[in-house]
Amino acid sequence: METLPTGISVLDREFGGGLPSGSLVVLKADPASQSELIVDRFSRPRECRYLTTVRSADAVEASLVLDEEREGDNGDGTEGDDGDTVVEETDREDPIDDVLAAAADLPERATLVVDSVEPLEAADRSRYGSFLTDLRGHVAESGGIAVIHALKGENGQNRTVTEQIADVVFDLRTTVTGTEIVNRLIVPKFRGGAALEEPLKLKLTDTVSVDTSRDIA
Repeated sequence: METLPTGISVLDREFGGGLPSGSLVVLKADPASQSELIVDRFSRPRECRYLTTVRSADAVEASLVLDEEREGDNGDGTEGDDGDTVVEETDREDPIDDVLAAAADLPERATLVVDSVEPLEAADRSRYGSFLTDLRGHVAESGGIAVIHALKGENGQNRTVTEQIADVVFDLRTTVTGTEIVNRLIVPKFRGGAALEEPLKLKLTDTVSVDTSRDIA
């Protein structure tokens, strides 16, 4: 099984080069967090089809351009851009068919981003489960990776289905205190590899890097 870089060097080191090809990856995060930075980095190492279900394509493209202007190795942070990203808006009422069509046409070893998954999870459980199974099949056939951005909040029972079918689950936990904002990335599930034994403390400002500051109780 081939390993594909994530676009975030610290994660690639932790996972022995990246994520297994054919993986369905879920990134869970608070809506008010800087999780979009992580999603943007996932889109950069290879060709990418970026499907936005809520934001406009123009807004997504603008954020990707800003990220590209800041690219470069930041010491455990971001790496260069080696692929083209095509951003498309899905049908706001019924995005499932658009996502499956993009997955079926995914270039070899490319990345498919779904940002975010909540409109798809609104489908009935049977249809949504079939959708995820078909999505995994298309991604495995292309030898690429699918990244699903899953925002935390008022999620129904289909969020359980999302996490159950996913091969890898990233859980970004953002804690706000009176003096700082702390972001910890937890990897509780890694099918085909080893999950992280401890949370990874990240610094999410305008880039993604390791937070080397010490926790003081």
